[in-house]
Amino acid sequence: MNRVYLDWNATTPLCAEARAAMIAAMDVVGNPSSVHAEGRAAKKIIEAARADLAEAFGAAAADIIFTSSASEAAALALNGQGVSCSGIEHDCIRAWCEEDLDVSEGLVAPSNPGQSTLQAANSETGVIQELPEGLFLVDFVQAFGKRPIAFDWSGAARGILSAHKISGPKGVGALVVRQGVEIKPQLRGGGQEMNRRAGTENAIGIAGFAAAAKAAMTALGDGASDAIAAKRDALEARLLANAPRAIVIGAKVARLANTSAIAVPGWRGETQVMQMDLAGFAISAGSACSSGKVRESHVLRSMGYDELTSASAIRVSIGATTTQSELDAFGDAWLRSYEKFEKRAA
Repeated sequence: MNRVYLDWNATTPLCAEARAAMIAAMDVVGNPSSVHAEGRAAKKIIEAARADLAEAFGAAAADIIFTSSASEAAALALNGQGVSCSGIEHDCIRAWCEEDLDVSEGLVAPSNPGQSTLQAANSETGVIQELPEGLFLVDFVQAFGKRPIAFDWSGAARGILSAHKISGPKGVGALVVRQGVEIKPQLRGGGQEMNRRAGTENAIGIAGFAAAAKAAMTALGDGASDAIAAKRDALEARLLANAPRAIVIGAKVARLANTSAIAVPGWRGETQVMQMDLAGFAISAGSACSSGKVRESHVLRSMGYDELTSASAIRVSIGATTTQSELDAFGDAWLRSYEKFEKRAA
């Protein structure tokens, strides 16, 4: 059975550019903190990657702090800061914030941006936020590489990124800080990352991160998101036409081109995920960091959906290599399962 991967918001296939950059970096033996030639060669890889990532993200190279993940980057920015967030944020943000911002149609309008954090786009629904000037922190993880965005014009003081969401390797992220913003290190030891994050840098992963970022920006400039949106919209139209009780979450507002969150109240999301998995399709019932737990989506609950609907949503997220025939096959399989669900529910 040929598997079809439709869970790109959880993680993405490694792109050829990232793979090549990582293989090249594997041949460099030195510790980037060492002053000998081998160490300088490793340091050169990191600094070149820092410059490339900064250019792709519209930031200065000195603004980039490499971390092990976006979750670590969020902790580095938020620990002990008393910042506000909404209930639609990723768990790595909610863990450090006061959850007191209101949500309307998936959108959030913080009254005090300087003490608030906001995601640029939601991982479960794809809903895109309008970012007010001066936000304490923006979660750019899902938006970066999928739509035009730049740290400099975002107006945010801090931002977080993740390599594996843009076809880079897992285990690499970044905290991006505006000049003059002080960062209190959480990992102490050596003076790596300009004394802001101790620990020998993952040069191989960092090289792959920057290469993936450059490739993503090139694809975006070539109109890749328009082609992806057309496929997503066609899939949604087909499912809605043949499944009268289906709901597309966030359909009334701007969304990421690759993301569909679909709920059929009463048909549990986890059940759909298992049924589709057996049929050869990888989808999810929400954020990968929350999957495996049979529970309703905190995102949908925060958006005002009831418990039944929130527990009945799936996410289909696609990418540049997803084909129309794959989506047609998924639609066939999902609609067959939907018909069986309706017969049982009748």
